[in-house]
Amino acid sequence: MRVCDLAPAHIRSLFPYQPGKPIAELAREMGLDEANIVKLASNENPLGVGDKTRLAMLRALDDIARYPDGNGFELKEALVRRYGVSMDQIVLGNGSNDVLELVAGAYLAPGTEAVFSQYAFAVYPLATIAAGAKCVQVPAKDYGHDLDAMLAAITEQTRVVFIANPNNPTGTFISGPALEAFLAQVPEQVLVVLDEAYTEYLEPAQRYDAIAWLSRFPNLFICRTFSKAYGLAGLRVGYGLGNPAVIDLMNRVRQPFNVSSVALSAAAAALFDEDFLARTFEMNCAGMAQLTEGFARHGLEWIPSAGNFVTVKVGDVAAVNQSLLRQGVIVRPIAPYGLNEWLRVSIGLESENARFLEALAKAIG
Repeated sequence: MRVCDLAPAHIRSLFPYQPGKPIAELAREMGLDEANIVKLASNENPLGVGDKTRLAMLRALDDIARYPDGNGFELKEALVRRYGVSMDQIVLGNGSNDVLELVAGAYLAPGTEAVFSQYAFAVYPLATIAAGAKCVQVPAKDYGHDLDAMLAAITEQTRVVFIANPNNPTGTFISGPALEAFLAQVPEQVLVVLDEAYTEYLEPAQRYDAIAWLSRFPNLFICRTFSKAYGLAGLRVGYGLGNPAVIDLMNRVRQPFNVSSVALSAAAAALFDEDFLARTFEMNCAGMAQLTEGFARHGLEWIPSAGNFVTVKVGDVAAVNQSLLRQGVIVRPIAPYGLNEWLRVSIGLESENARFLEALAKAIG
């Protein structure tokens, strides 16, 4: 017997999360110039970071030899000012992935269940299985969450329900009133994780205030990230908001110093850079229109998206994606989600979107 055979069966059954292909990797594989490669695979902010955030990062470097504040006071204090929550309602993570894993570590174990939707974020089943719990995947409705079916899937063994809004990778959106009605029906012993990684991209008419619901629903937990609209994907910083008792449990399984000092300072500054967020939103709206108009010209089907990406049906994904890669364009095939004919494309700069559409036209013939 090998030592690997002694690992728990649920761990051996896992397949690692597959991120978007890095630019340097494609350059090595295809012999391409990195400067000529366009990456629209990981829902990053093509604008980079704002000037205020960059300055905060540089200042933080002066103290880089010290461990970061394990309690994250600077960022928590900024979140308190921004959202009117209390310090004990906040948990910080090394990206929102880390926060989701804290949920699993605190609430899931063998004999328990987590409910999530078909086509929802891949980390939900990964975190659930890693905790030894059972995945309950509810069939999607129009590529998004079927809240009635998810409610019906809750059993005595259910400990967590994961909801992504907007959803990744399909971009589907659930209205505030629908979410609020769902929360009112969920048993109080079941934690509802509302993953709002893309909430900053919502149109004004779509926006709702989930944070205001925390006082009414002690079993609500909101997960957010600085990796998308705020442009800090490389720093890895996210946060969760919830009932103090829920947060306390998550802090018991959280690794010490799980957010770097540079990330803490950058996120605290980014949180109040309204001008940068406004530019990001405007660029995203224009880019979404640019891509979907291009899809329409080519007669392609896409899923209307509320995020900073759009999922498009191209047929032979392997052939189309390989053609795009040879042309120096990286997007995201999402066959692992069961969407075998679809590509997810992040919104880029105008020139990047145009480059993708030009390459796509060649790829689909």
